[in-house]
Amino acid sequence: MAWLLRDGEVLAAAELLTGRRQRARGLLGRETLDGAVVLRPCRQVHTVGMRFPIDVAFCDRDGVVLRTDFLRPWRVSALVFRSVFVIEASAGAFERWRLEPGDRLELRS
Repeated sequence: MAWLLRDGEVLAAAELLTGRRQRARGLLGRETLDGAVVLRPCRQVHTVGMRFPIDVAFCDRDGVVLRTDFLRPWRVSALVFRSVFVIEASAGAFERWRLEPGDRLELRS
């Protein structure tokens, strides 16, 4: 388990998914999500088979948020070529965190 931070402020607990199987499964089969999930590497996500909407942030190698999206179940995100990792959280989390493109995120163990 890791922590997702912005400017030293803890935004959420984060689960890091780096293995191919872990990334492929992602949030499938879950009813809810507390905190955030980080998929690395990742340039595009989908919500096919998911039961709840999510917020998605695409980040570059420096942790800068390039783009944020809201995805309902059974949708596919845009492909973000410069993205190195993706943050997924329950819908509404980014609004609560005031997360926007240009923010720099950090993961700490």
